[in-house]
Amino acid sequence: MRFGVMIVPEDRWRTARHKWVRAEEMGFDHAWTYDHLNWRAFRAKEWFTMVPTLTAAAVATERIGLGVLVASPNLRHPVHLAKDVTGLDDISDGRIILGLGAGAEGFDSRMTRRTAWSRRERTERFAEYVELTDRLLTQPVTTFDGRYYLADEVHSQPLCRQQPRVPFAVAASGPRGMRLAARHASYWVTTGEPNRFADAPYEEALPVLRRQVEELEKACGEVGRDPSTVSRLLVAGPTVGGVLDSPAAFFDAAGRFAEAGITDLVVQWPRPDEPFKGSEDVLDKVAEDLDRHRGA
Repeated sequence: MRFGVMIVPEDRWRTARHKWVRAEEMGFDHAWTYDHLNWRAFRAKEWFTMVPTLTAAAVATERIGLGVLVASPNLRHPVHLAKDVTGLDDISDGRIILGLGAGAEGFDSRMTRRTAWSRRERTERFAEYVELTDRLLTQPVTTFDGRYYLADEVHSQPLCRQQPRVPFAVAASGPRGMRLAARHASYWVTTGEPNRFADAPYEEALPVLRRQVEELEKACGEVGRDPSTVSRLLVAGPTVGGVLDSPAAFFDAAGRFAEAGITDLVVQWPRPDEPFKGSEDVLDKVAEDLDRHRGA
């Protein structure tokens, strides 16, 4: 199993830098941040956006994978996203992972448009979003005329440092999203039970994860892909709680998640208060034993 941390982009860089550098020093395989204009409990608090955060993290680190979980149609046209990601991949010397998700109606969407998207429209938009982003990152010139997105002779030079493009990490829980992940993703991303925001112990997530992994494998079969070529990444937040209560709890959870088919476990960097309240001392102790459990 590989291990990662999610870092809330709430700190000014002189403070935030320590977390990203420390994540690399601690031996985590990847470090991630969110992509919102603001988010839930942080709506009236300091919040920094994804592109400058990952740019700074890329300059401050040398080896650790860097990613966003997740970019969505709420904020950017695929042309803008692809240009930003290509730059990030260059600055990081090929360490960027692009998380993509359908997003939801919330603060981001309400700040930038009047009309809410139906579930069907959001699903259809996301399919176009992934397809067009894929083309923009792999083709020197892209023309695309979709129902929701247009690209007219967009020149993409340079292309990504990673070839054929940066890895996609596609968040999905429904059948259509699973097929998108099966076609395009290096990582499939889950947070456990979809649309659940209440705290729950990680034991409750295990049956959900097993079912979701089975659905992913089915989707891979439908598109003719070997399921073993798709990594399965779990972001352990409140809906998969208790993971960072202690090092013993962390590695017990990691073992059970691995048995359910998860290959990558991402935990929240502990904060002094909710959400994600916890102790950095526990994270330090977890890091001391990562090598023994990596690949288990």
